[in-house]
Amino acid sequence: MKLSTKGRYGVRLMIDLALHYGEGPILLKDIAERQGISEKYLWHLVDSLKISGFVNSTRGSHGGYALAKRPSEVNLNDIVSVLEGKLCLVDCVENPSICKRSQTCAARDVWEEVSEKIAKTLETITLQNMVEKQKSKETNSSAA
Repeated sequence: MKLSTKGRYGVRLMIDLALHYGEGPILLKDIAERQGISEKYLWHLVDSLKISGFVNSTRGSHGGYALAKRPSEVNLNDIVSVLEGKLCLVDCVENPSICKRSQTCAARDVWEEVSEKIAKTLETITLQNMVEKQKSKETNSSAA
């Protein structure tokens, strides 16, 4: 399984917003610069996250984007699910009717278990955890 650019960049976008939580709306242009991601691409991601209630937008000269919830209330599974859909290694796990073997296939059971464990792991990691990891990495790299 490979997470797409959409999922990876979406997580980076949300970490950036979490790093600036409480500072007011952040311009997408500034996030794009800090993250090295095109502003146009971020616009598509932030729109999905806004519709899902994870990001708020403010219009006007002091406008921009901000987290709609505290960083401790948003986990990585929330973000990835919005941008990528439900985590599922193989299609027959989510939709058993597409395969006539799904009821008797031992491999399907393994794929289902692995998919569930990935989702549960991502549920345990909040944006607050990621902010702490990011700050720690920045501290360690500046000390080196």
